[in-house]
Amino acid sequence: MGKIIAIANQKGGVGKTTTAINLSAALAAEGKKVLVIDTDPQGNTTSGYGIDKNTLENTVYELMLGECPVQSCLIKNVVDNVNLIPANVNLAAAEIELIDTEKNHSVLKNQIDFVTEDYDYTIIDCPPSLSLLTVNAMTAADSVLVPIQCEYYALEGLSQLIHTINLVKTRLNPELEMDGIVFTMYDSRTNLSMQVVENVKQNITQHVYKTLIPRNIRLAEAPSFGKPINIYDGKSAGAEAYAELAKEVIAKNG
Repeated sequence: MGKIIAIANQKGGVGKTTTAINLSAALAAEGKKVLVIDTDPQGNTTSGYGIDKNTLENTVYELMLGECPVQSCLIKNVVDNVNLIPANVNLAAAEIELIDTEKNHSVLKNQIDFVTEDYDYTIIDCPPSLSLLTVNAMTAADSVLVPIQCEYYALEGLSQLIHTINLVKTRLNPELEMDGIVFTMYDSRTNLSMQVVENVKQNITQHVYKTLIPRNIRLAEAPSFGKPINIYDGKSAGAEAYAELAKEVIAKNG
């Protein structure tokens, strides 16, 4: 039975998409079969894998509206062992179009349920908001992985996110768990990064991954080349960190 992990944080710029792209590629490098689902209308996970999102005929938007079967929007082997269900700006309209749909929170789950069994891991990149798209991702997922930037306001919004996860668990998806928190943009040269890590650990009871994702120029460059970091520069600190995170995720989730 494959594991479905939604990567969520309603704050933008916390390394959510970077984590979706590079964790999935690192899991694939460990020999796992991975499906990546982009549910962010910005489509950055899609373009981060080198796909021109503006030319796509079928995306997660058409899938959620029932306009195409899952196999029609699946892009195979964006890198070895990774398949992708892409997104583009069309997805922004999904919130409005699904308003009158019965059980609109489980549209994504219903469309992907029979496919995710073929994969060891399904990674869902959520938009930076607690929207219907994020709720759909959480309803489809087994757990939620939360990237947190090592900055002063790291804890701000975290309690709201945890509250949303608990609401989805209570009302829509009893199986949903908090997978854990991963720190991103960590700078070992500053006291602030270390203080943020300690502060978060002291104030939450959720699992915190030991791997710290560093602030790394190669990691920032990789998306513009349409490659995950382990292919763009496998010897960089960013590639090594995501390789370690993938091993942690595998150890935690079996």
